Amino acid sequence: MPIKIPNDLPAVKILEKENIFAMTETRAITQNIRPLRIVLLNLMPKKIETETQISRILGNTPLQIELTLIRTKTYNSKNTSKDHLLAFYQTFDDIKEEKFDGMIITGAPVEMLEFEQVDYWEELCEIMEWSKTHVHSTMHICWGAQAGLYYHYGLKKERLPKKIFGVFPHKKDYKNSMLLRGFDDIFYVPHSRYTTVNRNDVEKISKLRILASSDEAGVDIISKIGGRQFFVMGHAEYDALTLDSEYKRDIKEGIKIEMPKNYYLNDDPKNPPVVNWRSNGSLLFINWLNYFVYQSTPYDIKSIN
Repeated sequence: MPIKIPNDLPAVKILEKENIFAMTETRAITQNIRPLRIVLLNLMPKKIETETQISRILGNTPLQIELTLIRTKTYNSKNTSKDHLLAFYQTFDDIKEEKFDGMIITGAPVEMLEFEQVDYWEELCEIMEWSKTHVHSTMHICWGAQAGLYYHYGLKKERLPKKIFGVFPHKKDYKNSMLLRGFDDIFYVPHSRYTTVNRNDVEKISKLRILASSDEAGVDIISKIGGRQFFVMGHAEYDALTLDSEYKRDIKEGIKIEMPKNYYLNDDPKNPPVVNWRSNGSLLFINWLNYFVYQSTPYDIKSIN
């Protein structure tokens, strides 16, 4: 089944070239099916890049999805045109009376700040509180995961000695998790962050369960028991060249950064990346949508609470 996205969103043409079925609004209205309503809170500065990545991975799922894009109103992106934001994005005020089957909260390049120092922190807290009664299941990614764990459970992030940067092997800590159904015993996930959450702190919270982790990258996937919230530290949605562009950007800006680990062929930045996370990345979102959204969300979306 396709993902339903706005007619003129730049992602449409990109996904068509990749042979990923993205249905425009015009075509979707001819189908007598209730799509899953997914709202994406895009906190990343390069919004077109992120919305395309999320649309790509949702478009590989077997369910029809209606994607709604929202942004913060308390902070204006400097890397995305105002015309694009006005054309395709709403604010929380525009949608707060609605209900959604699922929500994705992205990461943001603000991890070096304390949460309360982030310009839109109060607005994000309002949105996360709203999600508890207006969204059936929410997936938080990278900084969004750390923000969610801090807001909902009081878990503080910790500064790392150096950036976790690269593609790392992971194992399943909770092997019976439906979110990880079909995953290999060892699977790979890209990471790009300077902070983490302490495993011991997570294990003290009875409502939370660690599903997957890495010896090098630490805790990766955490769930609230019951599946209403997921917190994912890595970037299963990343494109092949996302880490490459981050690495070259930092080098150009004079930032001391190590080459992304386990990423380039023969560990040579002149070579192309070896993409070994795409299949499990797709499976992560497929399982989330199937087992924790589609299978359990009410058909009458208004009854979500």
